[in-house]
Amino acid sequence: MKISVHIKPNSRHREEVVKNDDDTLTVYIKAPAIEGRANAAAIKLLAKHFKVALSKVKLVRGATSKYKIFEID
Repeated sequence: MKISVHIKPNSRHREEVVKNDDDTLTVYIKAPAIEGRANAAAIKLLAKHFKVALSKVKLVRGATSKYKIFEID
């Protein structure tokens, strides 16, 4: 399944996944958006949220954008 995600890096107080009204997710991450750290943290958080292995979560589109599409097997 493919999921549209809005990433919020440098979140000070929380790391969580929030479902929006339009069936997208907002992911709050403490990691900065430097050298792919926010993408790696987002993959970990989405794997934990959907209770799947890290290898099942793949970044399909938006490696350098706040708006990303992930595929979860």
